[in-house]
Amino acid sequence: MSAQEPSGVTLPKRFLGVSLKMYFDHSETIMWTKDVVAAKIELEPSDLVSVVLFPSFPSIPATVELVGGTGILVGAQNISQFDQGPFTGEVCGRTIRQTGCAYVEIGHSERRMLFGEDDRVIQQKLSQALSNELIPVLCIGEPQLDDAAEGGEYCINQLRAALNPILDQSSDVSIVIAYEPVYSIGADEPASDYHIRTVCGMVKRFLAASWPKASMRVVYGGSAGPGLFTRIAGIADGLFLGRYAHDSLAFSEILSEAMTV
Repeated sequence: MSAQEPSGVTLPKRFLGVSLKMYFDHSETIMWTKDVVAAKIELEPSDLVSVVLFPSFPSIPATVELVGGTGILVGAQNISQFDQGPFTGEVCGRTIRQTGCAYVEIGHSERRMLFGEDDRVIQQKLSQALSNELIPVLCIGEPQLDDAAEGGEYCINQLRAALNPILDQSSDVSIVIAYEPVYSIGADEPASDYHIRTVCGMVKRFLAASWPKASMRVVYGGSAGPGLFTRIAGIADGLFLGRYAHDSLAFSEILSEAMTV
């Protein structure tokens, strides 16, 4: 198995990621992946968009095999902060890379809230991802709806806590920043277009000033569905999708949108 887009390369202009979380079992994951592959092939290959699927750990090898040759890439939903040792149930970055993943999700609000992952753990996981040539998808987002500028400052503080200890201005790493306001995850609607554009703009300016040599993309997640990217394109570099994309027809619509807007 082999992955693409190692850390340090310039990322494609747009990113479209889909996390299955723990909604699908293995057989459902396989059926969904086949539908996604068919949709991607029907829309023809494009270097404009990186399509990345994040299945559960046991389904990663089968997913990697199914997407082979399509340009679709695979990521893991989690990574251990340790590289090896007596850590029952953990999966290290080396294993994730060897099974064919190119990306790994880090810092999702569910991991922070339900599993107690603090800034130190997130720093360690980022270091493990980068040292194993995995591109982190670092999730950030304010816990409750507030003024957009205040939301942007909250996210910038999260980035400082996560990245300042491990990066300097000469770092040429590749990282995707997923702006996911916590209140919008699982909600009926995403954050407002104005709010998304304001926060993503603030985050992008901060990243450009802090790590000018890094390849960074800022994408939006949180009840993102068809039609949203058309409205936020130019500020957001893509979408990190959840349940809306678990419908393969909706995913096909969103992918077509990302390729043509």
